Formats: sequence, structure tokens, C-alpha cells
Amino acid sequence: MVASIFIIQGFDTFRHPEKVAPRAEPVVRPLSDRFTAVPAKTEDAVRLNGAVQVVAGTLLALGRFPRLSALALAATLVPTTAAGHRFWEAEEDADRMQQRIHFLKNLSM
Repeated sequence: MVASIFIIQGFDTFRHPEKVAPRAEPVVRPLSDRFTAVPAKTEDAVRLNGAVQVVAGTLLALGRFPRLSALALAATLVPTTAAGHRFWEAEEDADRMQQRIHFLKNLSM
């Protein structure tokens, strides 16, 4: 059941990277400057992240390579959480609280 969120969200991100690319830009740019494996174009990096989530989530759901799959999913959550749930930048208290909840949820996964 845990794998389902990664499969669904990863597939949506893979198909529509333009939805999350603007929020991912502050995280992707420094990573692509430091690591050659990270694409310089934000939409490509987001698409790659989504593809890894689909593949690793599917493998986890099928019970194939569970530790490797879990490690890959955890690795994708780091940039996803840093880019998508920047609660410290939220201006409104309600938005800040909601983003903090999502940030901590991802952190706990």
C-alpha cells in the first residue's frame, strides 16, 4: 500500500513535469551543478525523479528487491520534499502548517 502513492504520483510527475518544475527549480539547479547525473533542465530532472518512483514503487509493491526499492524511493523523497514542501517560505500560517505536515510526513517515510 505504501508503494501506491509513489507509483501514482511518480507517473503523474513523469507525464506532466511542468506541474512541479517551477517549485523544483531551486533544488535542481544546485544539484545539477554539483552532480553530472542530475539533468540540467529542471523538467528532465523532475521526469527522471518520477520515473524512479514508478519503477521503485512497482518493484516494492511486487516484493522484488525491497531494500533497494525502498532506498531508491527514500532517495527520491529528499529532493521532492526539499522542493515541494518549503514550509519555511510560506507566508500564511495555515499554508505553513500544511506544508510542515507534508514535509514531516515525507521525512517519516
